[in-house]
Amino acid sequence: MLYIKSKSFRLNWQWAAKTCALFGFSTMLVSQVHAAQSVMITVTKGFGLSLYASDLGDIKQMALGEHGTLFVGSQKNGTIYALVDNDQDGQVDKRYVIARGLENPDALAFYKGDLYVSEEDRIIKYEEIEDRLRRPSRAKEVYSNLPDLEKRYSRAMRFGPDGRLYVALGMPCNVCEAPAPYGSVLAINVQTGASEQVALGIRSVTGFDWEPGTNQMWFADLGRNWMGDNLPADEINRLDIKGTHFGFPYIHASDIKEPAYDKPTNLKITPPVFELPAHVAPTGLHFYTGTQFPERYQQQLFVAENGSWNRSSKVGYQIVMLALDNSQPKTTITHRETVVSFLDGEFPVARPFDLLTAPDGAIYISDDLKGNIYRLFYKATDPIQESTDE
Repeated sequence: MLYIKSKSFRLNWQWAAKTCALFGFSTMLVSQVHAAQSVMITVTKGFGLSLYASDLGDIKQMALGEHGTLFVGSQKNGTIYALVDNDQDGQVDKRYVIARGLENPDALAFYKGDLYVSEEDRIIKYEEIEDRLRRPSRAKEVYSNLPDLEKRYSRAMRFGPDGRLYVALGMPCNVCEAPAPYGSVLAINVQTGASEQVALGIRSVTGFDWEPGTNQMWFADLGRNWMGDNLPADEINRLDIKGTHFGFPYIHASDIKEPAYDKPTNLKITPPVFELPAHVAPTGLHFYTGTQFPERYQQQLFVAENGSWNRSSKVGYQIVMLALDNSQPKTTITHRETVVSFLDGEFPVARPFDLLTAPDGAIYISDDLKGNIYRLFYKATDPIQESTDE
């Protein structure tokens, strides 16, 4: 059975047709769940969750085109998809394959009509991609100095307010000292190829964005493994000064010293702005820029917690909002609240990876466990409360 639970009530799969209308949860997903199973997704009251697209593989980062095309890359099968919702009904009408056989194309970015993709040790682009979805042009190389791919290596890309392509390059290890540019964020001028390291001392960053109004960069960093269930905390960081070092591998979270490495004497380290529970794995980070959600959610920081894999009990597997306080010269985070939970007891229904504001003000959520993309939206009025327990 499939249950969708809000903070006020529970709905049985037999009410699926009504649930689809009230909460927007797709009957496609209902039909894929065996009747003997009990599966629960929890959403905050007033919000709905629908299935936007499915069967996309281990999808990671998303990118949104100027005309509303959603691009996503599957890491293992090396495929880039373009998803189009022509009738604006909240479900994909057409999907196009932009490329196949790429090497880990999990980092994507869209800028001025072109789609940028990381592949092996380089970055390529597909020009005027939304005009050529059926027959994409041959990819052009724009940067060729990325470090070699490693087993633990993570990447993410987004264009910043200054027009440069920012690329987060994780470490190829649980904890180690690796040569540059591992463990840093690069800012690349895609016209000239010039690059600089703007943030250092990071471990695994796949979620970053710029705060509306200030254009300051925020990013989520995953803490190291094998220090126990509750250490170290995962991090939310803010880049205030170019070239800042954020501690890895010498200091984890705010003040946890790494036993294997001593911090260089003169190295100044900036602590995180906010600490998340250990092992929730914040892979996606996004400032909500829409107006569909109530005002208290607008321009707030949303985080996709991909979930723990080596903890004695599971944590994460959810979308959370980090509430911001802009009253001080530097924005702070006051608290963290769950908006969607994909964890049913110890059973993960999904592993959210990335977040993007959709053109209509909803939020797209990529899921690298089932290969789905979900659409989180807000209903202006509360649904009629109905319940059934069998």
